[in-house]
Amino acid sequence: MSKRWTAAALVVIAGFGLVACGSNEQPGSTHQARTAVLEDSSPVPVSKNPVASLPTTVTGFDGVPVTITDNSRIVAADRYGTFAATTVALGLGDNLVGRDTSAKFPAVADVPVVTVGGQSLSAEAILNLNPTVILTDTTIGPQSVQEQLRAAGIPVVFFDPTRTLEGVPNQIQAVADALGVPEQGKALVSRTEGEIAAARDLVPDNAEQLKIAFLYLRGTAITMIGGDGSGADSLIEALGAVDAGTASGITSNFVAITSEALIAAAPDAFLVMTDGLASIGGVDGLEKIPGIAQTPAGKNQRVIDMEDGVILSFGPNTGRVMQVLAEAIYGPADS
Repeated sequence: MSKRWTAAALVVIAGFGLVACGSNEQPGSTHQARTAVLEDSSPVPVSKNPVASLPTTVTGFDGVPVTITDNSRIVAADRYGTFAATTVALGLGDNLVGRDTSAKFPAVADVPVVTVGGQSLSAEAILNLNPTVILTDTTIGPQSVQEQLRAAGIPVVFFDPTRTLEGVPNQIQAVADALGVPEQGKALVSRTEGEIAAARDLVPDNAEQLKIAFLYLRGTAITMIGGDGSGADSLIEALGAVDAGTASGITSNFVAITSEALIAAAPDAFLVMTDGLASIGGVDGLEKIPGIAQTPAGKNQRVIDMEDGVILSFGPNTGRVMQVLAEAIYGPADS
C-alpha cells in the first residue's frame, strides 16, 4: 500500500474532540508523517464527586489485602499515567493530590508530581502530601519506597502492571473498587468499551492489512522496537494491522533496534511517541538510524506519532486514542 498524505489533512470525529493532523513537516516536504492528536486528553468524568462506599477491602495484585477507609487524598503513580487518568474519569479528580510524570493531561496540571527523574518514587514527596490511599504497580519504584509507605500505615494498592487492550475493563473496575465507587467503575467500563468498539468500526473493511512497528526512541542512546507484550502490539492489532515486531519473531516487549531486526520486521509504517521522535530530530533523524531506510516504511517515510503520555496509557481514554490513530492510519490521502 502506497499513500501520500497531504500536509493539510485535518480530520475531526464529531463528539469526541479528536483530531488526526497531517504532517508537521514544512510545506513541500515529501514526508508522509502524521501526528495523531487527542484534542483534549483529559478523561471525561462519568460522575462528579461520587459518594464512596467505604471502608472497603481489596486484594492487590501482589496478593496483599488492603483496607481503604478514606479516598479524600489519592496518590496515583505508575509508568503510564493510567491510575491518575482512571481516578479523574471516575469523578474523583478533586481528590487526587499526587501523580506520576506520565499523567500530563490538563485536568491534573496543578497536581504535584511525586516521581523523581520521571520514574522514581519520592517517599518524602508522597508523605508530605498526607495521602489516604496510594494506587500503584511494579512499573514504577523502587519497591522499597512503596514498602516504606505501606509500613507508615498508608493503604498501598498494587494493580496489574500489564497494559493491554483486553485488560482495560478489569483495570478500570479494580481501581473503582479500591476507591469505593464500584458503580462508577461499571459505568466507565461500559463507556470505554463502547468507544473501543466505535474505533474498531473505523477500520475500513477493504483495507490492506498493514505491518506497523512501534519504536521507542529517547535520543540516539535508546532506540528500541516493540515486540510481543509491548502494549503497542495489542493496540496495533485492534486497529486491523499486524505488529511488525511480533510478526518478525521478537518475543520480548522491546529489543534494541538493529538493521537485521528492522529488515526482518519490514514494516509498512512506524508508530512512535511524539517526544521520542523529536528527540532524534524528527523524521529526518529517524532515517539516520541504521536499517530504517531499508524498510518499506522508511522508503515511503510513513510515520505516525502521538503524545507520549497518551498513546500507551490503556485507561479510560483508550477508545478515544484508538479512534485518533485509526484516522491517522486510514484517513484521507492523496493518490
